[in-house]
Amino acid sequence: MRVIAGTLRRRTLEAPAGLATRPTSDRLRETLFNVLAPRIEGARFLDLYAGSGAVGIEAMSRGAANVVLVERAVPALKVLRGNLEKLGLDKPGLGGGVRVEAVSVGAFLRKVRPESAGMRFDVVFLDPPYEAGEEYAMALGLLGGAASGLLAEGAVVIAEHRRKEKLEEEYGVSRRKRVLEQGDAALSFYAAGSAVPGHGTGGASE
Repeated sequence: MRVIAGTLRRRTLEAPAGLATRPTSDRLRETLFNVLAPRIEGARFLDLYAGSGAVGIEAMSRGAANVVLVERAVPALKVLRGNLEKLGLDKPGLGGGVRVEAVSVGAFLRKVRPESAGMRFDVVFLDPPYEAGEEYAMALGLLGGAASGLLAEGAVVIAEHRRKEKLEEEYGVSRRKRVLEQGDAALSFYAAGSAVPGHGTGGASE
């Protein structure tokens, strides 16, 4: 894997071994950030189920002001921290606002308060293991309900999932605004009463 664009462009990233963690492909990451391009500069970015950290690191490379990476699996955390160290993002002042939360996504969303420093986000990305369907309902349900205070005004929440897996159109106050499909994967974009880039739904042709 490589960082696709920005200040860290072409720097290589390690991925956790085995099948327990499934990194977002370079192609899908490029599609994601093409859509998010107008939002990333200066954004506060939350990467849930961060794995290797590739998505959050890409956001930082492209100008995000703060990135929080949530991951609890020990093998993934080891790779994630190694990637941050290799890129110099583990050093306060140099890495900017990169922060690792070594807890479960459920625990993070239930316990973190919006008034905590840097804990209101403009962009939230979540990529649970495809097999863990209950994680989508839990995380999206919290972000559309009890944890909705973590979302800044006009925030967008993006879930990566299997193309054939149909997520709900609404989770609490969050409503799906767009679907992008690419190969076997899909990205669902949710917003709470506000638009996201490119209204409507569409497939790989978008």
